[in-house]
Amino acid sequence: MDDSRAATVPPPAKESCVRQGADSPLAGPEDRPTADIVLYDGECNFCRAQMQQLGWWDCQGKLAYLSIHDPRVAQRWPDLSLDRLRQEMCIVDRSGDRHWGADAVRYLTRRLRRLWWLAPVMHFPGSMLVWRPLYRLVARNRFRLMGRSVDCSSDACSLHQK
Repeated sequence: MDDSRAATVPPPAKESCVRQGADSPLAGPEDRPTADIVLYDGECNFCRAQMQQLGWWDCQGKLAYLSIHDPRVAQRWPDLSLDRLRQEMCIVDRSGDRHWGADAVRYLTRRLRRLWWLAPVMHFPGSMLVWRPLYRLVARNRFRLMGRSVDCSSDACSLHQK
């Protein structure tokens, strides 16, 4: 029997993803310099929990994460409005395009292989008329859903809880 063919066929790829715990650090732009960057509210418990979950969905390491309260955000993207960043997450892709809120979630369904099942729903014609207001509703009430972070040093948390 010819064993040369078996030696040249690589073994099937195994998923190296492990669910990250709440205390696991997220990969930053310095860890993944070619990755799309997810800008999120690091003082929001709901947002931080979603980023930990997103870290699991991103089993190929296509994303890096940066809190909007990190000074590097203002340095790298001085044109981004902090008010808008507090209202919706933003993904800055490798070409510099920005994807906001529900459109960012839609973008992720094409970018992350573990979200393939959500792509047909997010890309159904006209569905963004539902997803955008739904995203804004959840974003507006995120501090009611999970409370504010102990780290919340600004009045941003209390503004959203009104």
